[in-house]
Amino acid sequence: MDNKFSHFYQRSEDQRRAIIADAAHLDETELQLLKHRAETGDAKALIENYVTAYQLPEGVAVNLTLNGRTVVVPMVTEEPSVIAAASNGAKLASDAGGVTATVEPRLLMGQIVLQNVSVFASVDDWVALHRQQLLDVAAAAHPSLIARGGGPRRLRVRNLGDGFVSIDLFVDVQAAMGANMMNTMLEAVAGVVQSQLHPNTLFSILSNAADQSLATATVSIPVNHLATSQMAGKTVADRISAASQVAQLDPYRAVTHNKGIMNGVDAVVLAMGNDWRAIESAAHAYAVTNGQYRGLSQWQVTDDQLVGTLTLPLPVGTAGGATRVLPVAQVNQRMAQISDVSQLMAIVVAVGLVQNLAALKALVTTGIQQGHMKMQLRSLAMSVGAETPAEISAVTTSLTGKKDPSEAAAKRALQEFRMEKDD
Repeated sequence: MDNKFSHFYQRSEDQRRAIIADAAHLDETELQLLKHRAETGDAKALIENYVTAYQLPEGVAVNLTLNGRTVVVPMVTEEPSVIAAASNGAKLASDAGGVTATVEPRLLMGQIVLQNVSVFASVDDWVALHRQQLLDVAAAAHPSLIARGGGPRRLRVRNLGDGFVSIDLFVDVQAAMGANMMNTMLEAVAGVVQSQLHPNTLFSILSNAADQSLATATVSIPVNHLATSQMAGKTVADRISAASQVAQLDPYRAVTHNKGIMNGVDAVVLAMGNDWRAIESAAHAYAVTNGQYRGLSQWQVTDDQLVGTLTLPLPVGTAGGATRVLPVAQVNQRMAQISDVSQLMAIVVAVGLVQNLAALKALVTTGIQQGHMKMQLRSLAMSVGAETPAEISAVTTSLTGKKDPSEAAAKRALQEFRMEKDD
């Protein structure tokens, strides 16, 4: 039987799209949409089996004051309310003096995992005796990193149990995320371990835990800045603090609390051409550091101030990988005035904190749906064909207040607006 997908990666873009269209019974309009989007795509060779460019909207969060300077933050997201919330939270923070962020010295960790080790001390002692040799081997595997001031910094050995042992290598990867350079170093070190110690080596790979790449953002907001038309500022602050406490006590709430933080974090990381999946993995692992999954941020009322703190592991980079081949990612770095990886880490953690602030304030005052539904109505208007700002506004206004706004109602509102305009 002929396999139409055989050697698919060797086919041209047009051939791939034609094969897919035939297999999935796509019509000509759908096929042309794929082709049109492909023509505007960047870095087509970056992934396997490229067929088209899938576009997500990019906007900017404004109003953020971070470490004394104003920052415009590019964000890529499909969620309508994320950028609005980030800008709202940023304004609250900026009106109170802004967010302060600190970045700890950054290291990436990788593992050489051995199995069927009967005596842990035999590995531990051997690594201790050959520590400098192993660090030198790691350094020699990536001399360009050494030239830039980075390189391997230390080793440790851990007994994982059941005969498994991990030899951990810590590396200063400078401006890169560092996955490829880390894996290269690990495999070089593993070769020496294998040839001299003769263990049963299972694998060598980086860890995405990133607990040696931490950034912390803090903000202090006078409670009177939080007042709403229906609630005193002190009441709002106390309710935000209580909601934060629930996220420390209840994993079910903590998951949603942290998802709200990652709404902003992922959008910035994606805009900067970084691996948002690695950031997600690291963040959620960090949330369970003490054995129970908890909220990543904490908010407390101290005297007349609402004080918020967020610490995140952020294995991001400003050089190498997709950041080098995606033109818009480079423009986004310039837009946010990022000159080094520490600044990127500071921006990401600051956005996570103000995103969380806006979400919690809405949650404990008007409720989360009011803002969400306003943005969802815009999405509904666009989904039925509203194109211009006037059309989107007219459909959104017509649907506002309806108990269950439907697609049919949106279509009618758009049709009525267009008829009135033509008249």
